[in-house]
Amino acid sequence: MRPETSSAWRPAQPGDRMQDVDTPALILDLAKFEQNLARLMRAVQPYGVRVRPHAKSHKCIEIARRQMQAGAAGICVQKLSEAAVFLEGGITDVLITNEVVGARKLRRLAETALAHPGARLGVCADDIGVVRQLAEVCTQTGARVDVYVELDVGQNRCGLVGNKDVVDLARAVVASPRLNFMGLHAYAGSAQHRRGVPERRAAVEAASQRAHDARAALRAADLPCERITGGGTGTFLYEAASAVFNEVQPGSYVLMDSDYARNAVDPEAPRFEHALALLTTVMSLRSADGNERATLDAGLKSFSTDSGPALPTFSGWRPYAVSDEHTVLHKTGDGPAIRLGDKALLVPGHCDPTVALHDWIVVVRNGIVEDVWPVDARGALF
Repeated sequence: MRPETSSAWRPAQPGDRMQDVDTPALILDLAKFEQNLARLMRAVQPYGVRVRPHAKSHKCIEIARRQMQAGAAGICVQKLSEAAVFLEGGITDVLITNEVVGARKLRRLAETALAHPGARLGVCADDIGVVRQLAEVCTQTGARVDVYVELDVGQNRCGLVGNKDVVDLARAVVASPRLNFMGLHAYAGSAQHRRGVPERRAAVEAASQRAHDARAALRAADLPCERITGGGTGTFLYEAASAVFNEVQPGSYVLMDSDYARNAVDPEAPRFEHALALLTTVMSLRSADGNERATLDAGLKSFSTDSGPALPTFSGWRPYAVSDEHTVLHKTGDGPAIRLGDKALLVPGHCDPTVALHDWIVVVRNGIVEDVWPVDARGALF
């Protein structure tokens, strides 16, 4: 029998004060979270587009449920195993905004769809051979799967470039009675963190033109194109206003991180709050060579640093060093006095991989814990 693991050890219980939460722990400010949900839906309402939030940012069934209650039409995920978690959790419309390749995974895809007959499961494709394999597996199992042709709109990662290839792939999908051709996936991922508003707008204009041309080619070939889906937290309003996209996929908006906060603010777009933070404890205080330093009990195993270290929510202290289990803050100016045992909140640089390091999200309102939500799809990598 193994000793109690982190997955069984909850950092808090409802009714606890936030300062009593065990650390390091993810903290979700419920008031800010609810504001972010409402602001997103209000922003897109004039354009009549569907919202399909990307759940890879939070991996949490309860957050997905609340997004659906706020008006979302479904969710996105990146992995088949993530899709299975959310379908089991009662989310009835899930799109894997990624390719699924290989006989074993394609069979699991079909079996996952078959196990949830009241739900819709979609996947992206950019290869005709894979589509034919999926069609065969779905015919054998009796499953039905939605398929979106993926366009390369500047990400240079996955997706088709030529309209002839788009038409040929769509025809292969339509040829199978077990596959539903839904339309186009056109995600301009590289546009999300372009800092200037003009640069982000220009990237979406180019993606919209690419999607428009592909849709025109499909229609010229007498093929349907019910949906064009894409967009993220950095650009969703531009896709919504494009008259080309009819579904947007913002993900990080509901949590927000410091990297998105570095984008120049478009006065026409909603401002989202930092609803997610990492609660840490000051575990050591030292002063040497005129430098005051505070060492926190959270490091690389608690937050991602691909977009920079997690940043304190208070002034006068900045990260100096980050290691596996520690973050060292140096005092750089006027700021609060820090004492041993104090709790410090840090805003992650990148929320998606930070959440993936945790088992629980501690939900707080007005400094009191209301609930503790599991990160249900943590470890869903396949």
